Amino acid sequence: MIQFGALDTAVPLPVQLQENVGPITVINTFFVPAELAADFLKIWAEDAAFMKSQPGFVSTQLHRGFGGSRLFASIAVWESSAALLAALSNPEFQQGAAKYPDGIVTYPSAFQKVAMEGICGA
Repeated sequence: MIQFGALDTAVPLPVQLQENVGPITVINTFFVPAELAADFLKIWAEDAAFMKSQPGFVSTQLHRGFGGSRLFASIAVWESSAALLAALSNPEFQQGAAKYPDGIVTYPSAFQKVAMEGICGA
């Protein structure tokens, strides 16, 4: 089963999702041992297909480290933290998440865009 970690241990994803804001971007970094990469990709694709069908889902993209890296990062956009929480709470999603093999660690965090004049818009 996948192991969950938090990059910001003071405010892990479950704490973030207690605040209803939106839109949000979820950046989920995965540590995947090389021998589990094929399994990870298959299960992640199944999870992504499920999430695409959920209310409030906007988009997702998976990225893979290169040069021998064992890191993957998924970036998903949701209309709100409440929509993401509902999707994560769905028993069907939870059953799918249980399919990940031992040895994979995930570090999910949610973000909101920051507008900076002349650099990036909101």
